[in-house]
Amino acid sequence: MTQPDPEVFMSQFTSWEVATKDNKWQGRNITRWRNEEYDKLFRAAEVELDPVKRATLFVKMNELVIQHIVVIPVCCVRRWRPSPTSCGGGAERVGLELWTLHNWYKEA
Repeated sequence: MTQPDPEVFMSQFTSWEVATKDNKWQGRNITRWRNEEYDKLFRAAEVELDPVKRATLFVKMNELVIQHIVVIPVCCVRRWRPSPTSCGGGAERVGLELWTLHNWYKEA
């Protein structure tokens, strides 16, 4: 999301945004997932003026997207390197990162 309000971002999962041959594959819903309940919640959120009720609608929409595995959230973790004086088992070598984590141990 590039803006604080989720409406534009969440619109990509609506049925009318499904990418099809008829719309020259220009719809934002590239997953082509359709869900009536999601569409109803989205339409309700479009006109809801109470920010708390509106947020609740978007939370419900998000839960539907996750429950139906429409997307798989991926997180990006900042790189971290152990201190050469605090870990052993390969962690002390410069250039090695988390891929050798199974060999690491804490020195007393």
